[in-house]
Amino acid sequence: MRTSIEINRSALTNNIKVFRKLVGKKRVLSVAVKANSYGHGLVEASGIFVKAGADWLIVDSVEEGIELREAGIDVPILIVGYVPLKQLGKLFDYDFRAVVYNKQTAKKLSTLANSRRKKIGVHVKIETGTTRQGVTPKEIIPFIKTIKSDYIDIEGALTHFANIEDVLEHDFADKQLDIFKSTVELLKAHKLPLKYVHCANSGAAILFPKTHFNMVRVGIGAYGMWPSQETKLTAMRMHRNQLGLQPAMTVKSMIAQIKDVPAGSYVGYGCTYKTTKKSKIAIVPIGYFDGYDRKLSNTGYVLIHGKRAPVRGRVCMNMIMVDISDISNVRLEDPVVIMGKQKSESITAEQLGEWIGTINYEVTTRFREGLPRVIKK
Repeated sequence: MRTSIEINRSALTNNIKVFRKLVGKKRVLSVAVKANSYGHGLVEASGIFVKAGADWLIVDSVEEGIELREAGIDVPILIVGYVPLKQLGKLFDYDFRAVVYNKQTAKKLSTLANSRRKKIGVHVKIETGTTRQGVTPKEIIPFIKTIKSDYIDIEGALTHFANIEDVLEHDFADKQLDIFKSTVELLKAHKLPLKYVHCANSGAAILFPKTHFNMVRVGIGAYGMWPSQETKLTAMRMHRNQLGLQPAMTVKSMIAQIKDVPAGSYVGYGCTYKTTKKSKIAIVPIGYFDGYDRKLSNTGYVLIHGKRAPVRGRVCMNMIMVDISDISNVRLEDPVVIMGKQKSESITAEQLGEWIGTINYEVTTRFREGLPRVIKK
């Protein structure tokens, strides 16, 4: 394999144990595996999470859920993304739970449930201030009436925080939490028992026990990454540096060619880099098609023999050029670490995100699905 992604099984297992300790044994620990498990491989990572003790898995689409079912994963699966009306029958076929938040879906689901005489669990999304999916507190009771059926089990209520991870002050999150709690109480007053109440993402699960209720939804933290630097700093103070999340992804490629280049030579498209001395340039078969951002041109670096090799010239569709002038004994097909650790050096998703002006979430999810995911112990 020219380029592959290694997934560390023990790191993913460790991270689930970290969150289980945080939230306790009695709460439902659900893990978000949408977006190809944040780039870690949908089926590969999900299987590890389930074996490590995750109770539920969370996906974005019917297609993701079907892929897990066909891989033999039988734990509860909650679809949090939009399910087109024509796909609602799949919820019954594959025993999925669904998040609902619009009347058209609610009515169609009720009709299907009645015609099939088959129960389905749904979770109602409450809009508390993120202005994405959700039903406002004012609309919630009329909405519930559109979905009520002998075969519809309104088993859960949820919301999502807009601003709990990337700030040090949490006034807005507290306001959202108050709205959520009062709406849940309103639903219970209308005789909805709600088996599952959930709003805690990774940041909230780590920092705010008051958000745990009886179910949490862990995302990026399950993969050993931090939701934000602010969350990390606060958590380090709260947990005395003992939380122990472990990044699980390493992206590796190899040396495809080595070239001796004279001083004054241009490297790559657009002639954006010019050597100032006699240089040794290595070609590495990974590019922006694979998820290595073009903004890393003349900015990023990779690891070869445990040393930094800077990217020279523009990132191409399928390859990059790196300067190995200061690294000795480099040979054809030597391993190249694009993201991860090699000897004492490392390149993190957070560093790559800083270099290209984005976040670690985007960095890992953009490594294309076609790259092999290899499980390592």
